[in-house]
Formats: sequence, structure tokens, C-alpha cells
Amino acid sequence: MTPHLIKNIVVDIVIILAIATVITQCRKPKWWLGRAYLWLMNRSHVGLTTWGLKHVAIEKDDTLLDVGCGGGRTIQTLAGIVTEGKVYGIDYSAESVAVSRKVNRERISDGRVDVQHGSVSSLPFPDGAFDLITAVETHYYWPDAVNDLRELLRVLKPGGSLVVIAEAYKRRKYDIVSLVMKLLGGTCLTVPEQRDLFASAGYVDIETFEETRKGWFCGVARRAGA
Repeated sequence: MTPHLIKNIVVDIVIILAIATVITQCRKPKWWLGRAYLWLMNRSHVGLTTWGLKHVAIEKDDTLLDVGCGGGRTIQTLAGIVTEGKVYGIDYSAESVAVSRKVNRERISDGRVDVQHGSVSSLPFPDGAFDLITAVETHYYWPDAVNDLRELLRVLKPGGSLVVIAEAYKRRKYDIVSLVMKLLGGTCLTVPEQRDLFASAGYVDIETFEETRKGWFCGVARRAGA
């Protein structure tokens, strides 16, 4: 094996490892690189989150849950609205939990925010605990979308709502966005597929919204009952 060939092999390995690292950070941030990624996401998702939250009503005394809370910016936003309620966050990345707790440390000390380590597939909360659940840029990576949505339905109060906010969704049969998501190990659905997914999990009053210029999607669905 020539030195030139060895060099090419080493370069290829480095590229593969770099790509794998990026994919890992998108799905489950960790180490110092994960913290940098979470900081970036906190900054870049502000506009998307603000737009998505306009499609749901939030009362000042509501109890909320942010699933896949990442770096905690959405929790921070929600806590500013729910001044007499409480906001919970959950993420399966320990790094995300640590960063989210740091970002929201004052409100955690005040008892208005609680961030826990856990999975969307098995939430550590009782039935009917939340008025609203938010999921920003996270549903792509859920291990079992229908059953995970049912788990969220379980912890919603009767009449409570789930809002899924995303900056990527499939708009046509062959879509570069869905290809990228596939490379990242995620799932990208069309708007009708998103609606069908909500319905399959038992939600009612399903609404979908699009900001086509930016490629943003928002889905809102409710648990039946008053």
C-alpha cells in the first residue's frame, strides 16, 4: 500500500467520522460539540418557535411540557408566558438537560420550571398532567411516532393540545429536505402524512399550517374531552 493511498484512506475515515459526529449531535447532543450545537439551535430556532406558538392559545396559569427541550430556549419563552403556571421540559440527551437547566436556572430555583432526563416513549408524568405540549424540531427522531404520540396524548389533559413545530417537512415526492433528514436518521413527512399520523394516534381537531417561503410546518392536535 503506497503512502498516497494510505493518506486517501485516512482522509476518507476522517470525513466519515466528521459526518457521523454531526449526525450524532443532531439526534443527541453531547460533549463540548453538543453544547455548541445547542447554543446554535437556541439562536436559530427563535423565529420558527415564535411563529409556531402563534397557532395555540396559552393561558398564564397553564401547565406545559416541552418535549425534546434541547438547549432550553423554548422553555424560557414559555415560562415568560405562563407566569402563574409551570413549564416542564424533557430530553433524552443528558447534555441537553444540563444546558437547558443552566439557561433556565433562575426559574428552576423559583419552582416554575422543571427539566428532566427521559424519553418521549416513556414519560415520567401522570395521566392528564398538561394543558399544552410543545415539540420543536424533535419529532423527526422519535423512535415510534404513533406510539410516542399516544404517550403524549396520555399526559395531556382532556381538551389539551399538542403543537409540533418544524423547519423541515416533505413537500413533494422527491424532496432534498427529506433526503437530508434520512441521512440524519430522521423521518420527514408530507402535510397529509402528518395529519394521518395525528389521527392514527387518537387526536382530534387536527390543524396544519405552513410558511412555504421558509419551509416551516406547524401541526396542532387536541385530546378529546372538555
